[in-house]
Amino acid sequence: MKRLLSFILSCILAACFVYSGFLSCPYPLTVQAVEGGQDADKASLNTVSPSVLLMEAETGTILYQKKEHDTRPPASVTKIMTLNLIFDAIEKKQISLSDEVTVSEHAAGMGGSQVYLEPGEVQTVETMIKCISIASANDACTAMAEFVCGSEEEFVAQMNKKAKKLGMKDTHFINCCGLDAAGHVTSAHDIALMARELSVKHPQIHDYCTIWMDNIVHHTKRGDKEFGLTNTNKLLRQYKYATGLKTGYTSVAKYCIAATAKKDGIELIAVLMAAPDPKTRAADLQTLFNYGFSVCKIYKDKKPSPLPSLPVKQGTKDTVPLKYEAKMVYVSTKGEDLSKIKKVLKIPKAAAAPFQKGDVAGHMAYYLDGKKIGQVNVLYTESVSHALYRDYYLDLLKKLFFLS
Repeated sequence: MKRLLSFILSCILAACFVYSGFLSCPYPLTVQAVEGGQDADKASLNTVSPSVLLMEAETGTILYQKKEHDTRPPASVTKIMTLNLIFDAIEKKQISLSDEVTVSEHAAGMGGSQVYLEPGEVQTVETMIKCISIASANDACTAMAEFVCGSEEEFVAQMNKKAKKLGMKDTHFINCCGLDAAGHVTSAHDIALMARELSVKHPQIHDYCTIWMDNIVHHTKRGDKEFGLTNTNKLLRQYKYATGLKTGYTSVAKYCIAATAKKDGIELIAVLMAAPDPKTRAADLQTLFNYGFSVCKIYKDKKPSPLPSLPVKQGTKDTVPLKYEAKMVYVSTKGEDLSKIKKVLKIPKAAAAPFQKGDVAGHMAYYLDGKKIGQVNVLYTESVSHALYRDYYLDLLKKLFFLS
C-alpha cells in the first residue's frame, strides 16, 4: 500500500512539472506571408447633384464621394431612420406587424405628403409601413412614432440616439418625417450609414419599398374607403436593377434620395442631396450605379478552412474548439484577379488557460498581390479556467484507476 501511494505521489509531482514547463513556453504556428490588395480608385464622375456618395452595401466600402459631409435638409429621406426604429422594435418583439395603431389628432394633421389618415382611424403596423415606404406618408410616420415611443418627441430623441450609435456625426433630427425645420440636417455620408443599416439589417424593407402601387382601406366613422398608394421612387421603373429605398423633396431640400440597386450579387447604395430636378436626380443615380457595377468585384470566403481544436495548457479542459468571428468579404475596384487570394491561418499550437468564450485565439489572414487585404478573427468557443494542483491530482487518479 505504501509503495502504491509513493508511486501515485511521484506521478503527481511529475505531472505538475510537465504542465508548468509546457505552459511557460508558447509555441506559435509558423506561417508564410503572402501578398495583399490595393485601395479603391477615387473616380471623377460627372454628377450634377452637390452632395453625393456611392457605397457597397455589404462591407460599407465607399466607392465614390463628393461633398459627402456637407450638411443639408434631407426631406423625406429622414424616414429611413424612422423605418430603422420601427423595424428595430419589431425585431425586439416590442411591436408586431399585426398590431393596430390608432391615429392621433397630431398625426392626422401633419400635412405634406400623406395618405389622409383621420383622427381615431385604426390601421395595422404593416399598413403604416406600406404608407411610409411607398407613399412617403407623414401622417403614418408620426402615428408610428407615437405608437413605438409614446410621443413623437421621444421617438425623435431615439432617432438621434441611433444616429450617434451609427456614427452619423453630421446629423440632427427635429422630426420623424422630414418636414423642413431649423436644425433638421444630415449629410450624404450619414444618409448612407442609416440606409445601409436599414437595407442590410432589415432586408425585408425591400418587400415594401419596391411595391409600385397598392391600396389601403380607410376605416372611419363614415365607413370604409379605398385609397391608392403610388411609389414616389420612379427609379424603380427607370433602372432595371433598382431595389429601393427612399426619396425626398421639399422646396428647401430640393430633390434627395437614398437609392439601392442589386446586380450579380452586388448591392450598392447611392445617395444624392439637393439635386435641382427629378431628371437630374435620376441621371446622377444611373451614372453612380453604372460606375459602381462596372468597377466593383466582391470576394467572399464561402468555404472557410476547417479549424482544429487546440490542446489546452494548464487548463481544466484538455482541448478547446475554435470558430470564425465572421465571414471574409473583400471589395475590389482595381480589377484584380480575386482567384489569387491566399489564406494564412495564424493560431498558436496550444491555448494557455485561463481564457473566456469569445476571446481571440488568432486570425485567418487574406493576401493578394503582395499585400494583406483583411483578416477574420478566430475565437475560442468555450471558457477554460486555470487548472490547480488538485485538478491535476483528480485527473491523474481518473487515469490511473480508469474512472469516468
